[in-house]
Parts: sequence; structure tokens; C-alpha cells
Amino acid sequence: MKFGVPELEDLGPLDGKRVLVRVDFNVPIRDGVIADDLRIRAALPTLQWLLDQGATVTACTHLGRPKGAPDPQFSVEPVRARLAELAPGVELLDNLRFDPGETGNDAAFVAKLVEGQDLYVNDAFGASHRAHASIVGPPQTLPSAAGRLLAREVDVLLGLREAPARPFIAITGGSKVSDKLGVLQALLDVADRVVIGGGMCFTFFAAMGHSVGNSLCERDQIPTCATLLEQHGDRLLLPEDVVALGPGGSIGDPSAGGEVRTCGRDVPDGWMGLDIGPGSAAAFGDAIAEARTVLWNGPMGVFEDPRFAAGTRSVAEAVADCRGFTVIGGGDSAAAVAEFGLADRIDHISTGGGASLELIELGDLPGLDALRGASNAHD
Repeated sequence: MKFGVPELEDLGPLDGKRVLVRVDFNVPIRDGVIADDLRIRAALPTLQWLLDQGATVTACTHLGRPKGAPDPQFSVEPVRARLAELAPGVELLDNLRFDPGETGNDAAFVAKLVEGQDLYVNDAFGASHRAHASIVGPPQTLPSAAGRLLAREVDVLLGLREAPARPFIAITGGSKVSDKLGVLQALLDVADRVVIGGGMCFTFFAAMGHSVGNSLCERDQIPTCATLLEQHGDRLLLPEDVVALGPGGSIGDPSAGGEVRTCGRDVPDGWMGLDIGPGSAAAFGDAIAEARTVLWNGPMGVFEDPRFAAGTRSVAEAVADCRGFTVIGGGDSAAAVAEFGLADRIDHISTGGGASLELIELGDLPGLDALRGASNAHD
């Protein structure tokens, strides 16, 4: 039992027991075909262990964002077929979000879920920051445990909060400061340096008195960024140059025209900063190379457009080359290392972007708290 959360071995003998497993099989499906089955494969160690112990296993997941009613667009049939290939004998229930009771944490829906089940396992780290019925409900009535995936995520991410090998470098990107403010504060409490890239850097630039042109800038967050710079400026590493798109250009459409050039921290009027520049990429790479622990969450630019992918690629390669313990905090950063063919060189890639950030920020999740409250958690 780590961090007060029961693990699979705490469930006792399983032969003949019926186990409900909450998984996160929210996989991308295009034209009825699964584009990436990583999340299904990530649950296999838990599912196979339960089967090997003689349990009858029923899995349940959400898929997409249906409106609380059955919707063929969000059918789990492709997932069910793939699961049957990877873990024969595991039953998969229909999409949990076809019932409004899932997101509403309705007691009647919880009762329907646990009916006929003896035990519950949560292996859905990516959904454990949601107080939904399938996450927080079953532990109230069934002996419960964290699956292998959930336990590993908690071990790694809480380890970053509590005892990282130093120096610990945290890299944050993405578009908005407001989305990352809480985790930024938490990282500044534990990291030796915090690297800031992506669209969020322009609000910091504005707080420093630089012009940002048409770049993304949250004006209401400028005072907050100014305070962070005043309090932690020696540990914040910001870009020194950016790649910008000129007037008339269109993101994702090079044929639309618009000049692309590298400029310093001052972006000309009418221009939009969309990536860190080569000088920044080199400086960030130098900082990453010295680290013994690295956490990266958020791209350095609009990497979906090849004109603005170099910064994210450079950081991804620096993290992959780092000899320290490297962690990708899910989301777009995980997509980037996969796209660049670097995923197998990262020590831990989180399966939950929002969940990983919330766990780092708050040190807990509703799903973990529910498991601690299960009847067997105090045996």
C-alpha cells in the first residue's frame, strides 16, 4: 500500500471473484478504426494479473463526450474488438457516459455498476481527477484497489513532488498561463528551475515590458506573471527568441503566405509568435542536459504546423537525450514525443494530461481519495 492507496495484492484471494475494473480506453477512433491503442495496452498488466488469479473481469470506460445518451459516434465496439484480441475473456461495458449518472455521480448509476461485482479496481489514471460515478462510487461499497497503471503514475508523479533527484528541471508550455498557474506555483515550490515556452511565454514577456504583437497574451494574467518574475525570476527560464508569422499568414496553411522570421522577445505589430527560436531551444537544451530529473508538459509552439515545430522537436530530443529520470506529463507533449519517434527513450509518459497536472499541483485526486476510503484500505 503506497500513499495510503490499496494495491492489487491487498484484495486477497481472487479465484472465483468478480472484479469491476475502471479503465481509460478513451482512444482516438477515426472512421471506426482505433488510431492508437496505447491506452488499451497500458491496462493489460492489471487485466492479465486479475485473470491469472482466477477472477472474472468486467472493464468499463468512457469514450469521447456523448451528451448522456447513447450515440453511435461514441460506440465502444472498436475498443471491445481490440480488447478481445489483447485480453480474451475480459468483458467491456457500454460507454459510461451514455448515462447521465456517470458525470453526475448518481448513486443509482453506481448501484447499477457494482451490482453482481465483488471487488473494484481503478486503473483509469487519466480520469481519476474527475469525481464521476465510476471513479468515486464503487469504493464506497466494494473492497477496492489501484491497478498497476494507476499505482505507477502515482508513484512517479508524487515522487516528483516529494523527493526528486536534483537538479530538477520542469518544462511547461501550452497556450495559456491561466490553465497552468496552479501547477506553475507547485513546480516553483519543488523544482530547481522552471522553463516556460509555448504561447504562455508572451504573457510573461508583456509583464517584462516587451511588445507581443498579435501573439496570444492573457492581459488579465500580466500582474500574476509580474509577481512570479519578481519572486522567482532567477529560477524561471524564458525564451530569448521566438519564431513569428507575419501579417496575412495562416496557422496550419503555409500556402496562405505570410513571412516567417525569428525575432527577439519583442514581437512586431501584426506579427504572431508561434514557436521558441533556435537560441532558446539551445539554452533550454543546455538546462535539460544538466538535469537529474525532468518533467515536461506542454509544447513549445504550434508543432502541428511544420513551420513552428522545431522548438518542440528540439526540447523533445533534449529530454530523450537526458541521462536523468525523464517524465512526460501526458497530453500534447506525449503526442509530440510519439510523433517524433522518441517515446521509447522517455522513462515515464503519463496517460493523463489533466490528471497528471492536478496530481502534481494538489498532491491528490478524487479517485485516490476514494480508494483510501474503501473498506479494505484500513485492514
